[in-house]
Amino acid sequence: MGTHNFLAFDLGAESGRAMLGRLQAGRLELKEIHRFPNKTILLENRLHWNIYYLFEEIRKVLRDCRRDGLEVSSLGVDTWGVDFGLLDERGNLLSLPYCYRHRSFPQAMEKYFKNFPGEELYRLTGIQFLPFNSLFQLYCYLEENPGIIRAARRLLFTPDLINYLLTGKQATELTIASTSQMLSPFTRSWIPELLERMGISPGILPEINQPGTRLGKISSWLVEDGAPDIEVVQVASHDTASAVAAAPGRGEDWLYISSGTWSLVGVELPEPVVSPQSFASNFTNESGLGRTIRFLKNVTGLWPLQQCRKVWARNRDLNYEQLVEMARAARPFQLYLDPDAPDFLHPDNMVEAINAYARKTRQKEPGDIGTMVRTILESLAFKSRLVVEELGRLTGKKFSTIHLVGGGSRNQLLNQFTAEATGLRVLAGPDEATSAGNILVQALAAGAVSSRQEIREVVWRSFEIKEFNPQQQGLWSDRYQDFLRVTGLK
Repeated sequence: MGTHNFLAFDLGAESGRAMLGRLQAGRLELKEIHRFPNKTILLENRLHWNIYYLFEEIRKVLRDCRRDGLEVSSLGVDTWGVDFGLLDERGNLLSLPYCYRHRSFPQAMEKYFKNFPGEELYRLTGIQFLPFNSLFQLYCYLEENPGIIRAARRLLFTPDLINYLLTGKQATELTIASTSQMLSPFTRSWIPELLERMGISPGILPEINQPGTRLGKISSWLVEDGAPDIEVVQVASHDTASAVAAAPGRGEDWLYISSGTWSLVGVELPEPVVSPQSFASNFTNESGLGRTIRFLKNVTGLWPLQQCRKVWARNRDLNYEQLVEMARAARPFQLYLDPDAPDFLHPDNMVEAINAYARKTRQKEPGDIGTMVRTILESLAFKSRLVVEELGRLTGKKFSTIHLVGGGSRNQLLNQFTAEATGLRVLAGPDEATSAGNILVQALAAGAVSSRQEIREVVWRSFEIKEFNPQQQGLWSDRYQDFLRVTGLK
């Protein structure tokens, strides 16, 4: 089979990193070669991503690879979904992309639904209503930046923008486009009338390619600047799609949780599920590798814990391992949170937000850090159970196993809590599922692997997968009823 080296750029909301993947004899080895923080910029009370900063970090890695004589077959870029930039007629970026946590988006979604019916939008797109979906972001532009909309000639999502800066090619890829609420899950093509009825030209929407498309070589000016002369592959460029591609599922009775800042709980299907019941439950139909559908629900993940840690860091620097041990020692079931409550979307102080939620729901405020961390982890596990039960009802499937992948899979206490809350076996890993999926889709494009299932077999051979089984299912089922009652989710 030979040895193949691939470069993955995995850009997340908190940080970005470059991962070198070496595929040899059916096994994948990953090595992190660069990591950098991601940053938002507040300009005139509007929250943006600094796309040029991200591009500069990528350029540094490419120059280092060439300087060090590292032979790489190709590179691929994956990022979070929904956010985009707009180009003018000359291909210039009109404004830094909005960050999905920009405060105007919830109001924009509310205003949209005063003019256009939600049921029809879901029937057309099959996408969960989240205030930062690309469609609502465009609606926000109409109010906040109408001049930019008038000047726009092309919309490119975050990974597309990076690929454009690398190659000069303006195109998107199916998995990232499917997060936008502007794509049909049935035809996998744009729905032009969604833009037309807002007075926006659908001509701004780019060509859609399949994951694994070889987009082209790095631009000559970058090669002259020191980058290697290699190919850019459009991988499954929505990070969750890459992670799901690397979830090592076998058979038909498994589901996945891609665990990180967000928690994506879902199942892989051949066709979308768009029904009054899936609409009422706010499930989404995003595209995956091999024209599959990722039928899932996007719920809050480790975001509350990440934000609490920032607050605690003002007085005490605690790493995640220390926080987990403090939670392990804390008393169980002291407080219940709905992680998706609006209270936790973007508070100035997450610790104060949790205390305020406790008071609002007539619960006792957590008295120490360990109790607060345990509360967050228990509540995330209970919310996962709620979504798993909804998945079973909506698809008619019965599940025996959860493949929990992504950075959250390193949290063994959360893994065990998830097994306890759901009553299912949890197979945790790989924690670098997104990078593995990115690299193995590049391998698919290069002919080094032949199929989606072979990708998953490579993952099984290459990474440690840890098993967690429920030990106190009866106790957790009783407390789950308390969780539903207190949070109002019952």
